[in-house]
Amino acid sequence: MTHDTRSRPTVHALLSDGTTVCIRPVRPGDHDQLRELYEEMSAESLRLRFFAASPRSAAMAADRACAPPRPGYRALLAESKDRVIGLAEYEVGDDAPTAELSIAVADGLHHRGVGTLLVEHLVSAARADGITRFTADALSENHEVLRLFADLGLRTARRFEGPEVRCAIELDEEDDAYLSAVEARGRAADVASLEPLLRPDAIAVVGAGRRPGSVGRALLHHLHTGGFTRRLFAVNPRATSILGVPSYPSVSALPKVPDLAVLAVPAAALPDTAEECGKAGVRALLVVSAGLDSRQAEALMAACRTYGMRLAGPNCLGITNTDPALSLDATFAADHPRPGTAGVAVQSGGVGIALLDGLSRLGIGVSSFASLGDKYDVSGNDMLQWWESDDRTDLALLHLESFGNPRAFSRTARRVTRRMPVLTVDAGRTDVGRRAAASHTAAAATPTMTRQALFTQAGITATRSVGELLEVAALLHSQPLPAGTRVAIVTNAGGAGVLAADACAEAGLSLPPLTPSLVESLSAVLPDGATAGNPVDVTAAVTEEQLGDCVDRIMRHPGIDAVLLALVPTAVAAATGDDLVRAVTRGPARRALPVAVVRLEQDLPVRLLPATQGGAIPSYAEPGAAAGALAHAARRAAWLGRTAGTNPELAEVDTARARAVAETYLAAHPDGGWLDPRTCAELLTCYGIPQLPWSWAQTEDDAVIAAERLRGPDGRVVMKAHWPGQLHKSEQHAVHLDLEGEAQVRAAFRDFESRFAGLMTGAVVQPLAARGTELFAGVVQDEVFGPLVLFGLGGTATEVLADHAARLAPLTDHDVHDLITAPRCAPLLFGAHGSGPVDLAGLEQMLLRLSRMAGDLPQLAEADFNPVLATPDAVTVLDARVRLLPRRTQHPYLRRLR
Repeated sequence: MTHDTRSRPTVHALLSDGTTVCIRPVRPGDHDQLRELYEEMSAESLRLRFFAASPRSAAMAADRACAPPRPGYRALLAESKDRVIGLAEYEVGDDAPTAELSIAVADGLHHRGVGTLLVEHLVSAARADGITRFTADALSENHEVLRLFADLGLRTARRFEGPEVRCAIELDEEDDAYLSAVEARGRAADVASLEPLLRPDAIAVVGAGRRPGSVGRALLHHLHTGGFTRRLFAVNPRATSILGVPSYPSVSALPKVPDLAVLAVPAAALPDTAEECGKAGVRALLVVSAGLDSRQAEALMAACRTYGMRLAGPNCLGITNTDPALSLDATFAADHPRPGTAGVAVQSGGVGIALLDGLSRLGIGVSSFASLGDKYDVSGNDMLQWWESDDRTDLALLHLESFGNPRAFSRTARRVTRRMPVLTVDAGRTDVGRRAAASHTAAAATPTMTRQALFTQAGITATRSVGELLEVAALLHSQPLPAGTRVAIVTNAGGAGVLAADACAEAGLSLPPLTPSLVESLSAVLPDGATAGNPVDVTAAVTEEQLGDCVDRIMRHPGIDAVLLALVPTAVAAATGDDLVRAVTRGPARRALPVAVVRLEQDLPVRLLPATQGGAIPSYAEPGAAAGALAHAARRAAWLGRTAGTNPELAEVDTARARAVAETYLAAHPDGGWLDPRTCAELLTCYGIPQLPWSWAQTEDDAVIAAERLRGPDGRVVMKAHWPGQLHKSEQHAVHLDLEGEAQVRAAFRDFESRFAGLMTGAVVQPLAARGTELFAGVVQDEVFGPLVLFGLGGTATEVLADHAARLAPLTDHDVHDLITAPRCAPLLFGAHGSGPVDLAGLEQMLLRLSRMAGDLPQLAEADFNPVLATPDAVTVLDARVRLLPRRTQHPYLRRLR
């Protein structure tokens, strides 16, 4: 096992205090710095590290780390501002696959997470190298390193041998306990790193002009008039004061080092300005400048990483934190946002302005806002973690055009959305041109399907427009969640009630008939001519008091989950002085059930109507908007009502053998490709995926022998021609069905030889499968989102019917259930039309094993099982194709900055 440590990439990551370090392989030129690391340690630190305070041990350690690559050895260092502050290394001894681990951290830098971060990265490297356990020796009094091992989140055992402790750390595949521990450390570090950006003690606006019209001046004006409570400076070499704010010629000339520098300078000046900020000790940059070329972008990021500055932007609108203790508004929007409880993160400045305006108008307001722009560094994931911890945010709104690390985002969102609603606009839903696809799986795996899988699994409420986002936010902010989808409609105009009923049906809500007791109760309080059905038509003669009494009685009924009122203004109500809306807003806004109002004459799409006892009732101009908001709320309630999914244990899985199969194939085919039938079958066998018996035939006589051996009860077989790179067999007429007897088998093979001369390498012979439901299952490895598992109706028409559902791997038991029940063909699987249910347990197992295969093998680009035959007794893959590509293992949950 030879490991060249220097082949691992250099990454930057956050320590527990939010500062940035570089994690990289040790290089020969690091020898002197490593020696200094040890020589600067106290005698006590050396004793704890080497069990002896020996300078010679320090020199030997530096020599060892910088030696030429050798089998079984890896070393990573942590570097801050060109100074080595930590080293972690492992070496495989005679007890492979176990490796001995050692760690060293510079004096004065303990308790900041340097050692833990290094070990996390070594764990990732060790797993990729096939190492299953770390061992480490420590003195029993070395409490810091023993606590580090115990808190990793991995299974750790200790054995005391005199004054020493022998630790064994099991490097299990990434289970949830370890991921949760890494996630918690990352969350704390991330929030700490955002403090200078979102809660700075001092701000400098670099590029604030003296003349009106510049973006820099607008930003300074907003900060100044917004009442920023802390120190504010301008940087302009040609002014001593701008808008009453003191101005200085450079960042280095400022009387106080700002936590945050707002850069509104030309793109060409950004690299030097960022470098100056870093050298001065600035800890965060907000870059509104646009138009950076690749060199400028690289230089900007290099300065941020070198000096540990977090970066919002470039090409962004700015940031806001409405905390009264801060009153930070570093944007160039037209108005200051209203303080409130919604956290907002967008990439588009225009969308940001629309959301800020809409939330302010609704009275929801904003807790903090971040325009991420080109999103070089700070992302939606960062903002979710900030809102999770800020104690001011109860609603999160996102408009993201791209995802840097969707799997990490999904884990964060799953956690955050259990504490508050997370809403997004599903931007870019349409496929301008569906990519050329080499398989059914790739054809079905559209970008829309991938994003929707992410949102569904993470519990994110995905809307189709900014307007819908605000409509749903209004209801989720003001009303309790419904327990289900049963809606009662109350209207004073029959036509409006019909529109509302249609909207509810289209949104997936139900209108249950009211019980006789409720009908009797409502009839007793409503005017003559009223109809107590569903919708409840209270007629134009209803009074304010009658309407309020009607709604109260429906609220107390156990068979209703939400109430939708469709009201129109009438001359009758005007003449009597009744205000029907007041009947709804009297009392508290939050009642036992959510309430939404539709007023067709309303001038704005959505309003929040103040209730007399606090809170507000959402009012919509269109029935579809109200019904859609209620449907989103019902889906959120259902998602929250489910326990977290689990990853079931799978028996008879041989991951090591599967990886060896993939590596062997790619060694022979460096560019990758579609597996031949034998290799494909071997790979599926590694995961216990059931396949129909088959035999490989290279000659006509081979085919006859195989047919004789594989004949089913009816004596018939199937023959499929094969050649490298073959795609759709049916379209190429490379399948012969219902072959009976030697003559037909020979004729079929000769037909293939004739039509596919020079292509065909052989044929697959299988028994004719029993009758059943033909399904489709597959996986495609998305370069950004990771493996996506698809399931639906199979057979030759799978792409035409497009009856598919998708979920991102790894699949939980809930994900598998959702995959099976989501397609339109699902009733067939559960026995609709008297067909009897298929083997659902076998179907679940097949999907879980497919998901496991995709997660284990990053080289797996596509897998296509079509058809999969489902019968009451079994689930069997009849035809499978797998494509491998030379890809390295990805570690989506490893802590590192973008």
